[in-house]
This record gives sequence, structure tokens and C-alpha cells, in this order.
Amino acid sequence: MAHSHGTKMMQGMNKGEHTMGKEIVKGSVATAAVTAGGKLMGKAAKHPVLVFGLGMVAGFLVYKYRKEIIANTTKAVDAGKDFVLQQKENLEDIVAETKEESV
Repeated sequence: MAHSHGTKMMQGMNKGEHTMGKEIVKGSVATAAVTAGGKLMGKAAKHPVLVFGLGMVAGFLVYKYRKEIIANTTKAVDAGKDFVLQQKENLEDIVAETKEESV
């Protein structure tokens, strides 16, 4: 009888822990891709056909995941705007407190 401890462990984690695990995996994959990409770029400088092929693959992936890319970019821009507004409010509060203390 085979036990699946990994599934039980994943079920026991809350959503934040599960999301964090996914982010770690994404980071690891990105790091591996960058490392492999560096070696590939060294070879690509000697083979223009390889550069063309890489461009085709990159174009295909951008086209395939365009909706996700746009959604994530929009989410990041909105989060940036919210952060700036929050910091502006914090700065205004600090300035108001400073003015109250000086009076």
C-alpha cells in the first residue's frame, strides 16, 4: 500500500504557505532558465539561425501567455499605485504630526 504524504502535507498547509511554495518553485525555475540562457547566448553568438529560432520561441510563448502577462502586469501596476498612495498618506500623516509637535 503506497502512501502519499506529499498530498496530505499540501492539504495541511494554508493557502499562503502553498502560494509561497509555488513562488519558490517559480524562482528556482527562473534561476535555472537564466543560467541555461547564459550558456545558450554564448552559443547563439556563433549561430544566427539559433538566434532566429530563439526569437520564434520567445514570440510564441509571449503570444500563448499574452493574457496572463497582461493580467499580471496590470496587477503589478495597480499594486504599485496603491503602494505609492499609501506612502503618500503616511508622509502626509508624518508631516501633520511634525507640524502639531512644533506648534
